[in-house]
Amino acid sequence: MSSRAPSFFKRASIAFRCFRRALKDPGFAQSVATLESGIQPHPASRPPAPAAAPPAAAAPDSALLLLGLLQKEGRLVDFLHEDIKGYSDQEVGAAARVIHQGCQRVLQDCLMIAPVRDEPEGSRITLETGFDAAAIRPTGNVVGTPPFTGALVHRGWRVVETRLPQITSGHDPRILAAAEVEL
Repeated sequence: MSSRAPSFFKRASIAFRCFRRALKDPGFAQSVATLESGIQPHPASRPPAPAAAPPAAAAPDSALLLLGLLQKEGRLVDFLHEDIKGYSDQEVGAAARVIHQGCQRVLQDCLMIAPVRDEPEGSRITLETGFDAAAIRPTGNVVGTPPFTGALVHRGWRVVETRLPQITSGHDPRILAAAEVEL
């Protein structure tokens, strides 16, 4: 196929034929209207696409504030920094129960979290064309194009609302837990 544009006379001939057919055939007229709304300028006349902006750096304050709350209420950082190899399963389980309760309380107080999908895990679902790939990740033998049908392995989680406390001036969110000195 030639990349050279048709001559003026060829374009005029195409235009007249399309004009006559559009007057007689409403379906063809609709197709032309749809095509016309999506016409792109000739590549040579298009301005160059702007360079993609680099991803913005995430502001760490909210993440650090949440991590500090998880430490304060559930001692999560202490637990994750502890070498638990020397503890029995019963001791780890007992500690995990306390950590779970404190961290769960923080999540309930600071975040409204809802499942991405409402169906029970194990349900058969179909992912239609255009599904939200940020919210749904197909796994396994992903071949071809949607629709895909499979079993829901995990419902996923999304934050619906954030209710973090305000950071007061002078508070350093990098201090997750102050060092304690008993006198």
